[in-house]
Amino acid sequence: MIATLGIAAASFFDVAPANAQASGCEQMQKLLQERQSIVARLNTATKQKRKLTPAEACSTLGTLVNNGSATLKFASANMDWCQIPPTFIDGMKADNEKAAGIRNQACNAVKQHAAMQRKAQQQAQQQQKGGGNPFGGGDSITGGAMRIPQGAL
Repeated sequence: MIATLGIAAASFFDVAPANAQASGCEQMQKLLQERQSIVARLNTATKQKRKLTPAEACSTLGTLVNNGSATLKFASANMDWCQIPPTFIDGMKADNEKAAGIRNQACNAVKQHAAMQRKAQQQAQQQQKGGGNPFGGGDSITGGAMRIPQGAL
């Protein structure tokens, strides 16, 4: 997946004429270079057999999606002036949609992890308030804390 994200950018560098790059279309080249560096970071992590944490993936893919949106906006607005082929825009849209889907999954995992941590903290606090009794019983429904029988057994 990550390798395909750079294909659209590479194809544009091959097609774009040199005179268009000097006439106000430099922004497109900057956006594509930024995109290539983001994709390179993702590819480096993959090649090193290092899995990104959901938070890292959410952040990095968020940057990639934002870059893709800015690139699409510029490319659509300057398609004729910068001689950007429609196939480039179509490929970029598809790549950006894939990246957005993966980003959403990673960001949802971060949210779920945070929710589970909050729940665990709340349970720990409730257990401390109840005297550390695993059976609870600190309210009027259960009759208070469990009592240990006194005297000889």
